[in-house]
Amino acid sequence: MERNNMEKFIEIMDTTLRDGEQTSGVSFATEEKLSVVSLLLEELNVDRIEIASARVSSGEFEAVRKVAEWAEKRGHIEKIEVLGFIDGEESLQWTRKAGCRVLNLLCKGSLKHVTEQLRKTPEEHTKDILTVIEKAQEMGISVNIYLEDWSNGMVNSPDYVFFMMEELKGLPIKRFMLPDTLGILSPMQTADFCSQMTTRYPELHFDFHAHNDYDLAVANVLMAVEAGVKGIHTTVNGLGERAGNAPLSSVLAVLHDQLKVKTHISEENINKVSRVIETFSGIRIPANKPIIGENVFTQCAGIHADGDKKNNLYFNDLLPERFGRMREYALGKMSGKANIQKNLEALGIEMDESAMRKVTDRIIELGDKKQIVTQEDLPYIISDVLKQDIQSAKIKMLDYALHVSKGLRPTATVKLEVNGETYEVTAAGDGQYNAFTKALWKIYNRLGKASPNLTDYVVTIPPGGRTDALVQTTITWNFKGKEFKTNGLDPDQTEAAIKATEKMLNIIEDME
Repeated sequence: MERNNMEKFIEIMDTTLRDGEQTSGVSFATEEKLSVVSLLLEELNVDRIEIASARVSSGEFEAVRKVAEWAEKRGHIEKIEVLGFIDGEESLQWTRKAGCRVLNLLCKGSLKHVTEQLRKTPEEHTKDILTVIEKAQEMGISVNIYLEDWSNGMVNSPDYVFFMMEELKGLPIKRFMLPDTLGILSPMQTADFCSQMTTRYPELHFDFHAHNDYDLAVANVLMAVEAGVKGIHTTVNGLGERAGNAPLSSVLAVLHDQLKVKTHISEENINKVSRVIETFSGIRIPANKPIIGENVFTQCAGIHADGDKKNNLYFNDLLPERFGRMREYALGKMSGKANIQKNLEALGIEMDESAMRKVTDRIIELGDKKQIVTQEDLPYIISDVLKQDIQSAKIKMLDYALHVSKGLRPTATVKLEVNGETYEVTAAGDGQYNAFTKALWKIYNRLGKASPNLTDYVVTIPPGGRTDALVQTTITWNFKGKEFKTNGLDPDQTEAAIKATEKMLNIIEDME
């Protein structure tokens, strides 16, 4: 591999389905694992994936078997890896029976782990490793080596680490994987320790496996690559034990932009895959998480929107389009005229200076009350501010009644006006809002009108825990392939959701 970064390729091994599944409360079903494997290998073009630990359970075996069967048919079987243990032939047999051909053998990378956990000498440990590797050769299984707790080994027992390397370097081991198992390293230590490995053994392939306990995983990845490692381990969304692993999205951006090295990853699909993993794992992506967070491509301050109009003064290399996203301009108390203008342009609305000032003042007023204003809210705000006839709304929620009784399903009665005609329907549901929407869709079915899919529902309560606080309900809808959000603000969560729903009804009416 060339040392010139412009010609340098870094191999990415993603371990979302193995190390990422060690996140508290996360467990992927077999069909979810299959879906993730397909996304990682065929949408993102990840070089390798570690999908499981050997001997965990019969359910895990079945999931691995199905993944291996799929990978064999698609030509990806050499990219599928399983974590195995020094247990004679057990992990090897498990891996072979599951249909896989690559074993990541967990060895000890620190003297403390060998003497205190295994209660063996370094010589005994290397002999055990050799036995497994010989068996793997006989079975046609390729072996990579994890030097578990390598970072502590380099801090406290470097002589042991190099003893291990001298013993193992001549064996049929494809990759030596260097884990910062407990996330203890600083970037300076990472650079030093990885350089010692790559300088002393330039002919070997080293991977670096970072954990994020000090929030330094991505910085440590940067230094490891600078020091000459050839592979990096990641998880989607940074899933992993304790504080997690190095997130694929951030690692990708750092490698491409900061180090100017190449990978095979398709940047434009990273957001899509991250959202799928968010759904499968149940672990929400923080709104400010780089690359994939909800807010990271949203300009809030009006001066930034103004600068974007003037030769993109507030852009950096992290353009949202690279990652399958779009830049947005938030509407709230920090909004200026430029922010609002950007949103109006997206809606195809033109306004004079006087009207713009009134709309800006109203958005700032709403922002002071902690209400989020979305692009879809703008027509309503404009209508209200400019004193247009509110009766012109095509869909009006005339009345509704919600009823809850112990032992009975909640019911809702809805009176709705659609284009001047009034309809009243009652329905039962699994909750008050569910009953309300079922009543709505009864009316829509009667009228032969299409209804949207609700894809997300978020309730936000201002800090402080006051029982009289306003509740903001944000609902994400998908209608005929277009996704959008509506908000409702009310002291009652269900009524806030109903307000958001009424906004949605008028939006989709204009889409028909």
